[in-house]
Amino acid sequence: MKKIFKYFLGILASGILFSGCETTELDIRDNPNFLKDDQGDVNLFTNAIQLDYARLINLYGFDAAQPIRQIAMQDRQYVNAFSPTSLDFEWELAYQNILADIRAMQVPAEENKQFRALAIAQVIEADVLTILVDFFGDVPYSEAIQAPEILNPKLDSGADVYAVALDLLDKAIVNFTRDDNFEDPPIDFYYNKKWAKWVKLANTLKMKIYLQTRLVDSDALNKFQAIVNSENYISSSDDDFVFQYGTNAVQPDTRHPEFGSNYTPTGAGDYMSNWLMNTMITTNDPRTRYYFYRQVSATPGQDGIPSNEETLSCSLETPPQHYIDGGFTFCGLPDGYWGRDHGDSDGIPPDGFLRTTWGVYPVAGMFDDNRFEDVDENGGGKGAGIQPILLAGWVDFMRAEVALVNNNPTQAKGFILEGISKSFDKVFPFATKDPDANPNYFATTGDVQDFEEFIDSSFDNGTNTDKWNILAEQYFIATYGNGLGGYNFYRRTGFPTTLQPNREPNPGGFIRSFRYSANSANNNLNIQQRQNVTTQVFWDNNPASPGFPIAN
Repeated sequence: MKKIFKYFLGILASGILFSGCETTELDIRDNPNFLKDDQGDVNLFTNAIQLDYARLINLYGFDAAQPIRQIAMQDRQYVNAFSPTSLDFEWELAYQNILADIRAMQVPAEENKQFRALAIAQVIEADVLTILVDFFGDVPYSEAIQAPEILNPKLDSGADVYAVALDLLDKAIVNFTRDDNFEDPPIDFYYNKKWAKWVKLANTLKMKIYLQTRLVDSDALNKFQAIVNSENYISSSDDDFVFQYGTNAVQPDTRHPEFGSNYTPTGAGDYMSNWLMNTMITTNDPRTRYYFYRQVSATPGQDGIPSNEETLSCSLETPPQHYIDGGFTFCGLPDGYWGRDHGDSDGIPPDGFLRTTWGVYPVAGMFDDNRFEDVDENGGGKGAGIQPILLAGWVDFMRAEVALVNNNPTQAKGFILEGISKSFDKVFPFATKDPDANPNYFATTGDVQDFEEFIDSSFDNGTNTDKWNILAEQYFIATYGNGLGGYNFYRRTGFPTTLQPNREPNPGGFIRSFRYSANSANNNLNIQQRQNVTTQVFWDNNPASPGFPIAN
């Protein structure tokens, strides 16, 4: 379910949360979508670009999480899961806001020798470009943002746009380290002007590109390893790339967007994924109480509770045959974990104060300590969560993938366990954001050891397919809150094969790329709207859908 209105109003001023920035004037635009020419100060542009980038990551990350079951996708046909009009806001945010602002600030930044501000913009532009390619394939770039001279910019190939992104990252690394920089941007919402961390980020984004293109570039993993050998990438959680939200609810709303749409007077707005919750609770994952907040202790049709047609209509239904044959959970889970199956399009019942919702990580909601109370807009951490963008633990999973590709399962297991450990270290401190959390339910050392031993032994005793599934499942769990990496991983590898299938036995081909936004296709003569979602992006040379991925 799209939640555009809250993003439009809310995230503008999120960056006030870094220390020292509380009094910064962030009403930098008369219209929050555009800076006027007379507002063309490089620092104002840099602020706007950083804020819009966080908003873009949140939106695209939310979209990407649905097809891979990190959160529930509510359509039985993949082609209908995301209408072109639902993608208009993200597309315009990328082009009319971020890329347009970068174009406007580039020349004055160079003239004023504000090279670090320019470098921030170059890193963000590179990541935005790769996201656009990953979602849509070929996209406008070389002729984009040139109206009125060019009103119908041509499409550039995804491979060409990726090459531009790599070049931008190389230029950013140079600009971060120049000794003739005249003025730093006054506000750095991500690393608080620790420029060496930005360089590590740029290198890590290059690693991500190389990993992403390994199927079509025989030298990609060598280039990936060269950066690893340099040791100048995000390997410590101290260098995690995140955006910090606040607790202000109005004028502006600085809270995590998912807190704002789920901790409301009418209850929760999103549905959690039954697959993800079931995967975590059946393996005693210590992160479960941090990720999910239960408002009730049981769901209809589970734990001896009668079925309820009004609040959970599927509790009266028979599972579809392909669910029965595959042994998949259907409709409900025990102990009050109230989510939705993949592709459940049954409509919205009066369950806002019944369904499970986002917990204390990463949105700073309520910690699940069996209190079973309604969500409260003043509860938990009041939305002072983070938008995870690129974490050190995720890089460990990237390295685990490379190790498995290179037939080194021992090394892969080590990286998986390290990634899990870093995920724990990231997640567990969030419990203290909820002042009402009962510490008796916090994860213990024993919980952690038991889980790590379970993963260790399962990996050792599993087949090669099992090993890939363990990597994929743990990567999906660790990247909770940002589906971009998992969506790419799934298309790149086809794992995990353990995903709950769509409720519909014939849902059509998996979303290998999204249809173009409605406004872009309607207004640009060079964009021909797709009628399907099975077009593969340039780095995806796997078999065509619907046969791939197999957990469709």
